[in-house]
Amino acid sequence: MLGLLIATAIAVPVGVLLGALPPVERTIRPVLEFLRPIPSVAIIPLAILLIPVDELMKVSVIVYAAVWPILINTLYGMHDVDPVAKESLRSFGFGPLAVLVRVSLPSAAPFMATGIRIACGIALVLAVSAELLAGGVAGIGVFVNLAGSGNRTDLMWAATVWAGILGALANVLLRAGERRLFRWHTMRTGAAER
Repeated sequence: MLGLLIATAIAVPVGVLLGALPPVERTIRPVLEFLRPIPSVAIIPLAILLIPVDELMKVSVIVYAAVWPILINTLYGMHDVDPVAKESLRSFGFGPLAVLVRVSLPSAAPFMATGIRIACGIALVLAVSAELLAGGVAGIGVFVNLAGSGNRTDLMWAATVWAGILGALANVLLRAGERRLFRWHTMRTGAAER
């Protein structure tokens, strides 16, 4: 959860900034497109070497992995804002900050929420993977390692199922939060029937 919160605190403002300033986005985009496809699991061994504290290493890897879906969805949300709505507000004398707060952010918010929901699943995968590779004191990955060393496949399966249940539960809760917060969006897009 901590890694996901930090990733959200980083990715949403950066995504809003890049989405609101197209010249800055065009400048930064090649760097983003270079870093984004690097497999997050592949940086775990490097993180183990660079960050000796287990919890800090785990959170750092989760932040790296979870930033991308939130950032990209925020960018897409900012690009999807209705230009007529922005121009209408500008024609009434509202400045760029007011247009951002009153039109762009509310319009992009459902995209941001979707990015956070996707990132939640990625964060769980990275947390378990980091525990599997680096060990630690507690966690599903540590439990799987211990069960594996005792040749207890039943416990390994139980931990795997538990991870799936946690992921599904987090997805259901976040999706319910999205529907409640953005009821207007689901009604507008027709997603209410799903």
